[in-house]
Amino acid sequence: MALRRSFPTRDVWRRPPVRPVDLLVGAMVVAGLYAAVRIGVAMNVPFEPGRSTGRISTDASNLPAYAARSLARMFIALAISVAFTFVYATAAARSRRGEKVLVPLLDVLQAVPVLGFLSATVTFFIGLFRGSLLGLEAASVFAIFTSQVWTMTFSMYHSLSSQPRELDEAARLMRLTPWQRFWRLDVPHSMIPLVWNGMMSFGGAWFFLAASEAITVGHHQYSLPGIGSYVAAASMDGDLAAVLLAVVVMVVMVIGVNALFWRPMVAWAERFRMEETEAEDKPRSVVFDVLRRSRVPGLLARPFRPLGAALDRASERLRPAERLGYPSVRRRRAGDAAFAVGVLALFAWTTWAAGAYVARTVGLGEFRHAFWLGFLTFLRVVVVLVFSTLVWVPVGVKIGLSPRLTRIAQPVVQVLASFPANFLFPFATAAFVAIGLGLDVGGIVLMALGAQWYLLFNAIAGAMAIPSDLRDAMDDLGVHGWHRWRRFIIPAIFPAFVTGGITAAGGAWNASIVAEVVSYGGRTLVASGLGAYITEATVEGDLPRVLIGVVVMSIFVVGLNRLVWRRLYRLAETRYTL
Repeated sequence: MALRRSFPTRDVWRRPPVRPVDLLVGAMVVAGLYAAVRIGVAMNVPFEPGRSTGRISTDASNLPAYAARSLARMFIALAISVAFTFVYATAAARSRRGEKVLVPLLDVLQAVPVLGFLSATVTFFIGLFRGSLLGLEAASVFAIFTSQVWTMTFSMYHSLSSQPRELDEAARLMRLTPWQRFWRLDVPHSMIPLVWNGMMSFGGAWFFLAASEAITVGHHQYSLPGIGSYVAAASMDGDLAAVLLAVVVMVVMVIGVNALFWRPMVAWAERFRMEETEAEDKPRSVVFDVLRRSRVPGLLARPFRPLGAALDRASERLRPAERLGYPSVRRRRAGDAAFAVGVLALFAWTTWAAGAYVARTVGLGEFRHAFWLGFLTFLRVVVVLVFSTLVWVPVGVKIGLSPRLTRIAQPVVQVLASFPANFLFPFATAAFVAIGLGLDVGGIVLMALGAQWYLLFNAIAGAMAIPSDLRDAMDDLGVHGWHRWRRFIIPAIFPAFVTGGITAAGGAWNASIVAEVVSYGGRTLVASGLGAYITEATVEGDLPRVLIGVVVMSIFVVGLNRLVWRRLYRLAETRYTL
């Protein structure tokens, strides 16, 4: 009997056919690389330090290029924010001593307004990239980064702090390396709130785009090509038609970013939901489906796999050694005491240096005036938080509990949240003047436009993170109305609400920088508040008063975080963790 020869490996060496979806994704990658190269070349042009960059043209034909430049800055800042979040939040959540310094420092950094960072960093970056426009570009990206990163870092820190004990014990029993634990446990557990807070931070950063692209420090005007500087130039000219055209371009750009980037990210993040029963209706994205069917993402990720394996082997050495018994209490207390002394010494030296600088320039009595202005801004922040909680938390819960409604409402919410409210400030200024409303009251409306979305997005994220089996159990038990809110919804979304509240408060303080001073057509409205104080000091190049304003705003924000929000955080971790 003759045996038939077979060659089972023949098909293994046959090259798989190129599918249309691969061609489409490949073309998208090539187009993205080409755009990145063109924008990178445009950013690296000669620039002479100490001289203004000139006025931005308001010709409508420049808007597409300006929008591309702004979008590039936003995504560069987002990438840096994600890297910072992974490192900082993990260090704060995993280190007992580090948490006592990193979390309060995060409160302070969030409290520092964008103009405070710009005042200190513009000269540094210009000197770092001497002779090139990259210095101003780096300063602008850094300013956008400071408006994005804190919300994301708070979100991941809270997710790691409230991680279920069972997952931690499972990771220890499986002897995961720090690298494996980070990518297989920490990141997946934090992904859903991180994506939503990243989306919210990205949208909130549009609010400060004009301030980061049209920089005025010490009577020097630095304007980078971008849609934010375009709106600033058109507002100074009183050209409402140009502002309206920029608004249209911004809406188109926000919708495009939502469809091509954030909706795929939301759909991808659903794979990390932890629940016993699968939801019937999940967020969907056509772009995500296309990427999932294509082989191109896998080919692009293949060269990075050896790097991941190397980092995994390197992190093996960082795994704490197994010890019998517990560390000496005396040794632990001595280490804590030495750490506390070092931190207090550094804080005391910094405080003394700043106080001495202020005392020999404008005098310490200036703090009294700044604290009074800070109290006025604080009242506006409280009104914004109360209004946003009563209005947007119920709306966010309604959206988050319904995947079908999420698909419909999420693009609308994303457009509203991402749209920079200060683009509408010229129209608001004209309206305030027409009805005789001062900016002391009108500034509350402008601050709400920039801060209320933090609560809405966190309410949506918190409601989406509720396991489907708990929702079904509430329905089966017939729990409805206020009883359902008190016993189920409020405890379930409480951690997300605290995150949204603390970031909304910080966002409102930051928004006061641009909401308490509004210019249009040569006319300027100014409110009595700390935001206007810092803005005017920055424009004048008055560094002592900028320092005073930043310190006072930091004291207000950190004090509220310590007295109110941090206690609510502890309550969320101890009583309301799913």
